[in-house]
Amino acid sequence: MLSEFLSYGFVQRGLLAGSLAAVICALLGVFLVLKRLSLIGDGLSHVCLTGVAAALLMGASPVYVSIPVVMASSLGILKLTEKFRIYGDAAIGIISAAGLAVGIFITSLAGGFNTDLFGYLFGSILTVGTDEVILCAVLLVILLFFVIVFYRDLVSASFDAPFAHTRGINVRAVNLALTLITSAAVVLAFKVVGIFLISALLIIPPVSALMLARTFKQVLYWAAGLALAAVWAGVYLSFLFDIPSGATIILVNLFILACAYAYSRIRNAYAAEK
Repeated sequence: MLSEFLSYGFVQRGLLAGSLAAVICALLGVFLVLKRLSLIGDGLSHVCLTGVAAALLMGASPVYVSIPVVMASSLGILKLTEKFRIYGDAAIGIISAAGLAVGIFITSLAGGFNTDLFGYLFGSILTVGTDEVILCAVLLVILLFFVIVFYRDLVSASFDAPFAHTRGINVRAVNLALTLITSAAVVLAFKVVGIFLISALLIIPPVSALMLARTFKQVLYWAAGLALAAVWAGVYLSFLFDIPSGATIILVNLFILACAYAYSRIRNAYAAEK
C-alpha cells in the first residue's frame, strides 16, 4: 500500500512540497512563538484570501499574486506597531480583518466561491505543481542561510529584544527579515493545509518541541522533525481513509502535541522525585 501510494507523481510532489513547507513553518514558528508573534501566521493567512481571490478573478497564479500582497500586509503590521504604537496582536487583528474583508469582497465580484477557491481555503496538497516545489526549496535555503548567519542575533532578539538592542543588534532589521520570510512561507503553505489552518503549522510543532527539547538548538531540530513527521503521516492517512489532507496533518500535529505534553509532565514529575 505504501509503495503504491509513493508511486504517484502528484503524491511525490505533494509530499516534497509539504515537507519543505512544514520545515520552513516549524523553524520560523520557533522564533515567532518566542517573540509572541505566533498569531501573525493567522493574520497573514487571512490576507492570502485577498491574493487568491484577486488571482482567480484575473486568471493569474494565486501564489505569485499572493506573495507581494501578503508581504505588503506584513510590512503594514510592522508599521502599525512602530509608528502608531499599537500592540502586535491588535495590529495583526486589524490587518487580518482587512485582508478577510477585501478577499470576500473580491470573491463576490468574481461570482462567489468556486471549487478552486475552496481548495486554497481548506488545502489541496496533491495538486501542488513543480514550480511550487521549487519555490519551497528556494525559500528553505534562504531561511537556513538567514538562521545560520544571524543565529545569535535571532536568539537574542527573540528572548530579550531590548537587551539585544543595547548590544548593537538591529532588532528592527531582524524582525523585518523574519516577517517577510514568514509572509512567503504562509503563501507557499496554503496548498498544504489550507488558508484557515496555516497558523497551526507555525504554532503547534514549535510548542511541542519546546516541551521536549532541553536546548534551543534542540528546539529547532525537534520542531522541524515533528512537522515533517506530521506531514508524512497526515498525507498517508488522508490517502488511506480518503479524508482531507490539510485537516489530517493538523490533527496529527495535535496528537503529537498531546503526546509531548504527557511526556513532559512525566519527565518533570520523575525529575521532581529525585
